[in-house]
Parts: sequence; C-alpha cells; structure tokens
Amino acid sequence: MVMNNLAYDTNPDGGDAAQQDVAAMSAMRPVPRISIQAFCETDSIAGPIERAGEDRRMAKAHLKVHMGGVATAIEFYQTAPTPNLIILESRSEPKMLLQSLQELSEYCDPSSKVVIIGHYNDVGLYRELIRSGISEYVVAPISMVDIVSVISSLFVDPEAEPIGRSIAFIGAKGGVGSSTIAHNIAWSMSTLFSSEVMVADLDLAFGTANINFDQDPAQGIAEAVFAPERIDEVYLDRLLAQCAERLSLLAAPSTLDRVYDFDPEAFAQIIDTAQRSAPLLVLDVPHIWSGWSKNTLMKADDIVITATPELANLRNTKNLIDMLKKLRPNDGPPKLVLNQAGVPKRPEISASDFAEPLGITPMAVIPFDPLLFGNASNNGRMLGEMDAKNPIVQIINDMSHVLTGRSEIKSRKKAGLGGLLGRLKRKK
Repeated sequence: MVMNNLAYDTNPDGGDAAQQDVAAMSAMRPVPRISIQAFCETDSIAGPIERAGEDRRMAKAHLKVHMGGVATAIEFYQTAPTPNLIILESRSEPKMLLQSLQELSEYCDPSSKVVIIGHYNDVGLYRELIRSGISEYVVAPISMVDIVSVISSLFVDPEAEPIGRSIAFIGAKGGVGSSTIAHNIAWSMSTLFSSEVMVADLDLAFGTANINFDQDPAQGIAEAVFAPERIDEVYLDRLLAQCAERLSLLAAPSTLDRVYDFDPEAFAQIIDTAQRSAPLLVLDVPHIWSGWSKNTLMKADDIVITATPELANLRNTKNLIDMLKKLRPNDGPPKLVLNQAGVPKRPEISASDFAEPLGITPMAVIPFDPLLFGNASNNGRMLGEMDAKNPIVQIINDMSHVLTGRSEIKSRKKAGLGGLLGRLKRKK
C-alpha cells in the first residue's frame, strides 16, 4: 500500500479539489459484489462512508454502517460472521489500538480484510498494522472519494483486463437525432483511434442502428435480454454484427412482435459483459423514462444528451440533468449536444441562452444540414463516409476526442438567462 494514504488532503468545498475528486472517481471501476461493515466512532467518518455506499460504483456491494468502534465490532462478531471487508474507526492511541485489534482477530475470519481509520499520523503504527495483517490504515479526516478508492484498491484486481468505458446517448425529446449522433461518434472513434467499439441499440421496438449501418442481422440484443442465463463473452460475440473493421453492433429487432417490458436490471448483465469485450461501448438509449433506462444512465461512465434549441427540449434537458445529478452525485455533469441548429424560419433559442440555466457548456452545436444527414441515412452510411471534409464531420471527430479523454470542452462566455426559466415554469 502507498504511504501517502497516511495524509489525505480533503477539501470538499474547494473547486479544484472537487474537480480532482470527480476525475479520480471517473477513473475508478465498479466494486464487485462484496459485503462491507463499518464501525464508526464519529459522524464525520460515518457520513462519508454512508455516502460512498450510495455511489454507483458501489451499487453491487452491500454496506452497513454501525456506530461504535472496535469494542462494538468485537461484541458484534462474537455472534455474527465477518464480512468481506471490515472498516473500523478508532481514536485510541497506537498501543491501545493494537491491543484491541488483537482481541478482534480472535473472532475474524482469516479471509476478511480490515481497514483502520485512525486519528494518529504515525508511520510506525502504519507499519505495525500492515505487519499484523491489516489491509490499510487511513488517517482522518477522510472523504467519500477516499473510501471508494481504498475499497477499489483492495477488491478491483489491477492485473485484470480493463473494463471498457460505456457512453450512454439519450435525446431530450424524440426525433432530436440522438441515435444518429451516437452511431456517427461510435464510427468516428473506431476509425480515428483504431479502437474496438461496440454499439448497443437499446430501442428494441424502433431502433435505427441496423438501418444507419446498413445491417440486417438475424440475431441481436433481443436474444441476449430474453435469455440472460446464456450471456457470456462467447455468446455475445455470436450476436454481434460487424459494421466496420473495428465497429460491431448489438442490433435491435425493430419489430412489434412482442411487448418490450423489462425490469430495472434487464440490461445490466449485457452491459457488464460487453464492457469486458470492447474498450468503448456506445449505448443508444431511447427517449423513455423507465426503471431500466434510468438504471442504464445511472451506471454509465459518461452520458450525452442531444437536444434541439427549443423550449420543450430545454425543459426536458434540465429535468434530465437535475435527476442525473441526484443519481450520480460524484460524477461530472452529462455532456450536451445541440443538434439541428439554424433551421430556416424556425424561432429557436441561442446556444448560450440554452446553456445558461443548465450550468453546462455544450460539447457541440451541430447546424441543420438535411442534405448531408438525409443522404447518409438513406444510403446506410456514416457522415464521414459520405463527406469526410464536411465541417459537421469535424465536429463529430472533435466530440470523439472529448468523450475518449483526448481533449476537453472549450468554455464559452455565458449569456443572460433571457427569462427562459420563468417561461418554463409558466408552461408547467
């Protein structure tokens, strides 16, 4: 374990620190299905641990927080089995702490890991604890990020094959072009960076990925979602349609032969398996609000909302952003794409006025070009295949750089609110 765990510098209110925390959390992988019990002496330690349990990366783990330190844990485990991980806060001085841990060891299963949160920044104590079999020693104060980081370092195998990054695309309204943007960005990432990309069309009834990529596979995502017991990397590979050299597709059946009602976890296993098969997974999420669509957005590594510059789109985008902030409090905000800007004779909201009440800068503003998009759609081709030098193709490529972490969104000067929120409230 690295020694700098002894001196965490936590500043939950600092802007730079908050940005660093978001970046650190973004790089962490989901914690597996483990049981965790924490025994805390102070609310300042119990609070961050409880918040860690609410983070999406901890969704599979079962975390229980008890008030009371090592003495409470000793009493508790005299009659209860020990979990995969025990987190203990202790304000005792080093000698007393070591004695109490020796007593606790009589009731602990040898396979259980133990993390101590102490109040003494003592290198000698750290070494003695590690020598005694303690997995990690962290000095208070701690943050929620510290907790998730420590747990991740203990249970996410650094030698394991990395899990692919998932990017979920959803439209603020139907017909705003979210699927088209998703498919073109997937194609762009696969060609620009020579990276394996998988597209999963989650709109089983009306999905358009098969049309946009000119594919007609006999099987697709429906076979996986209706037979979850069969899902593994080999089975998933048989369901993929190859769209380009490094681009594959889990196509939707796009038929109405059955009703597509799913439970909230219906796509979770498919997505987990797909992330082990490709470094980049593009999730084309339909414009619906259900248990499974909410769950898919909550667990995605990144989210892109596509909207057109009009009032209903602004209302829906703000609702989505506000809800995602609650669901993903430790992640950065979703990315915003304004599509179909500049439709002739259509009154619309400027990009700056649209962004102001949302508090985020659009990742891209894509102008209205029915000829380019129409020709690409009717021919089953991507925009880059139709006209590689078109400025819109360059915008798509720029977004691919941002979503893969190769560049950042350029900040723009904010404009006035223009009374938009007031108009939204009046229309409710």
